[in-house]
Amino acid sequence: MSQPKQKIQLTLSPQAGRYVQQGAPVEVRRLAAKGALPLEPIELATVLFVLANDGDAQVKERARASLEQLPESIAKTVLGGAAHPAVLSFLAHVYKDDAARMEVLALNAHADDDTAAFLATLPHRRVIDIVAANQTRLLRAPGIVDALGENPLTGRSTIDRILSFLGLERPVAEEVPEETGSEVAAEEVTDEAALAALRAILGDDASEFAKELLEEHEGELDEAQQGNLFALIQKMSVMQKVKLARLGNKEARSLLVRDRNKIVSTAAIRSPRVSIEEVAGFAKSRNLSDEVLRIIASNREWTKSYSVKLALVVNPKCPVSYSVKFMNFLQEKDLRNLVKSKDVPSVISTHARRNLQKKGKM
Repeated sequence: MSQPKQKIQLTLSPQAGRYVQQGAPVEVRRLAAKGALPLEPIELATVLFVLANDGDAQVKERARASLEQLPESIAKTVLGGAAHPAVLSFLAHVYKDDAARMEVLALNAHADDDTAAFLATLPHRRVIDIVAANQTRLLRAPGIVDALGENPLTGRSTIDRILSFLGLERPVAEEVPEETGSEVAAEEVTDEAALAALRAILGDDASEFAKELLEEHEGELDEAQQGNLFALIQKMSVMQKVKLARLGNKEARSLLVRDRNKIVSTAAIRSPRVSIEEVAGFAKSRNLSDEVLRIIASNREWTKSYSVKLALVVNPKCPVSYSVKFMNFLQEKDLRNLVKSKDVPSVISTHARRNLQKKGKM
């Protein structure tokens, strides 16, 4: 069942209002919908927005077409100006394929959080960077973090920035590859505001968090699901999952590291409580994302472990560049197993054979 439309209070000048006021003749509305009106850009876009929701199909169609065809200068003035949030939200969907226009909108403080969350889903890297840089919005609207974590274009540096602000720093031992694309300076937040926000998200300790979580979802889980961590995690927001990844136990991490949201899975593998034994187990897993395996492979402390190096090499999902590098450290018996293995890419078995030949073992 669709939700009823929410009433929106718009302010228009008398000149603009006559085109959309109650009782305006359909001929007047149809003419106005063509967009040739002597109005300032924001008022023009607002009138067209109202007409694009008109009950007359012809008015609605013409107004939508006029919005799509607004000249660049007018469109950018509206997208970057003090237009009503509902107008900006509507235009976000109209111009969603236009990266340049979406960048202007992403920088507009008059756009609401729902619009920012929508922008975070779009395939425009610069727009993603702009949205992710607004820490105040991220704390206020968890839906934006959800969208960023689901977007395949959200880069590692952006995820690092979000997790850092949420109190989960990238380990010093982890090597970070250079990313193409520009970065956006994060919006400045006072220490006092940040501390208050982090307390609201992270709480004092894991036991308090678990208690709050169970109380919040009381009645949502049936009897069979009570005490089932997996069922409970499915009910959690991204912010709650990040918090659990940071404070939770081994069982929680083993579920969260497989989460499809990159921010959650990254938080789980970077938990300060994760052990080298857990990391070795994750490195073997074929149902983890490539990004989690890259994080493991790029961590100099973890890859000092022979078991981690071997697990990564035999995992066909591990990026080949890392596998080839770690093969130089493998023992003869493991190299021989790789030569015979049908479960690794051919490039890995071929490289294992070459390593053995260089050592005079084949």
